[in-house]
Amino acid sequence: MKFHPYLRRGGLAFAFAASLLTACTKDLDREPFYDLNTESVYRDPANHIQVLAKLYAGFNLSGNSGSPDVFAGQGKDEGETSYLRAYWYLQELPTDEAAVAWNNGPLQELNTISWTSSNDLINNSYTRIFYEVAACNEFIRETSDDKLSSRGISGADADKARLYRAEARFLRALAYYHAIDLYGNVPFVTEADAPSKDLPKQISRADLFAYVESELQAIEPQLTAARQGPYGRADQGACWTLLAKLYLNAQVYTGTERYTDCLTYCNKILGGGYRLAPEYRLLFLADNNVTAASEIIFPITSDGLVSQVYGGTTYLVHAAVGGQMQTSDFGINSGWAGNRTRKNLPLLFPAPVNGADRRAMFFTPGQNLEINDLTLFTDGYGVTKWKNKKSTGGNGVDPQQIFVDTDFPLFRLADVYLMYAEAVLRGGTGGNQTQALAYVNALRDRAYGNTGGSTAGRITAAELTAPNFLLDERARELYWEASRRTDLVRFGRFASASYLWPWKGGVRNGQGVDAKFNLYPLPSTDIVANPTLTQNSGY
Repeated sequence: MKFHPYLRRGGLAFAFAASLLTACTKDLDREPFYDLNTESVYRDPANHIQVLAKLYAGFNLSGNSGSPDVFAGQGKDEGETSYLRAYWYLQELPTDEAAVAWNNGPLQELNTISWTSSNDLINNSYTRIFYEVAACNEFIRETSDDKLSSRGISGADADKARLYRAEARFLRALAYYHAIDLYGNVPFVTEADAPSKDLPKQISRADLFAYVESELQAIEPQLTAARQGPYGRADQGACWTLLAKLYLNAQVYTGTERYTDCLTYCNKILGGGYRLAPEYRLLFLADNNVTAASEIIFPITSDGLVSQVYGGTTYLVHAAVGGQMQTSDFGINSGWAGNRTRKNLPLLFPAPVNGADRRAMFFTPGQNLEINDLTLFTDGYGVTKWKNKKSTGGNGVDPQQIFVDTDFPLFRLADVYLMYAEAVLRGGTGGNQTQALAYVNALRDRAYGNTGGSTAGRITAAELTAPNFLLDERARELYWEASRRTDLVRFGRFASASYLWPWKGGVRNGQGVDAKFNLYPLPSTDIVANPTLTQNSGY
């Protein structure tokens, strides 16, 4: 069983679950409700790893079966409250990479970039982010040095608690990073804010950026060295990667570029012992925790027996299968005929050179390149990237073939190669174009299966510096990995009329949209519940 043992579905990890959050942000600093009281839980050092497990699991699982951590709404799909699924919706569905066929109002608003502050799915992601923040705050508060001392926890037990606390701070920083990227100016609470009836105050995007930066810098020396800890746990490599991503987008988030800082942390990762997986496909299969572990810096882990959820990669695999696609090819029992790609993505892949670019995984029989009807699954090519199949051909561990084993590589080395190249081309110091070209061509060598000195698909220095080449290359390498919206915004192409895709702005051939859509709105329910909040401009 591949799912690491401290992320079990049952037991203390969920008996200690934090209180259910509604949309109201005053719940950010609510005292969590436990079957046992907080003091009795944290007094026993053996419980600390179980509570930490809940914090990790919060990025994938929706909660205990039938009892989600975040309320989806009466009659709504609990699976849509899964952190990863909710985040993927917002990062992929409004872009040139994906469209969903389900005729659901909030989903179609994402498809067409026409949402309002009352969109349920925007609220799901927002609420899940702040549920994670609240749960991390409670753990960090209860494992402070003062609390450990008062409970008589010392020696090796205290050292473990401090490591777990650093990991919880990383997970909170990750959640706040997503808040910066998606929502901008948001409510802000830390472990220093004891639970009270006071409404959380709003923090500016730039100030939250500075806070996340300082948190990551502070915990870096406290985390396990890169690649030296258990798979799936946050280590220094994960910390460096999150900092690199933060700095790569600093111009958008703060108005000030930080490409040199991005390169500083890319270089740390590049010296951390990571290696590209030998084949691209291995990154998205049920045993990727083994066959692609050298490339995966930080995963959201999954297991078909002990982490069952209708979100995460279970959603990504099932929702992409429909039409003439065979479920047996994907290791699942049914397809949900939901997600497929818009034409821009397959058209980014050139005509075959000694065989097609191996990153292009599209299903075309019975599928149309053009999308004339957003709610028709066969309009748009199928994407076969995510599977519940092992590299050896077998299926994942769930005998019913419902829930999948495939981990989601939230951070991986190939992304760092591309961040390095982009930071160099944008003027950062600490790197050079020769090395940037080598990194991009390393990805292309893998994609084209180059061996024995073959150079098929490699690019030149002139091609590397061509306008939007790296944006396109990021799509070819990272499609459907929940980064596309962020990339399009950074390159100034998300809202712009200069780059279109089918049904952008609600018309078949696409049109530019209001720049307000570069940020999601704060949910209207929070604006009503917390009058101290100011809505994002234009909503």
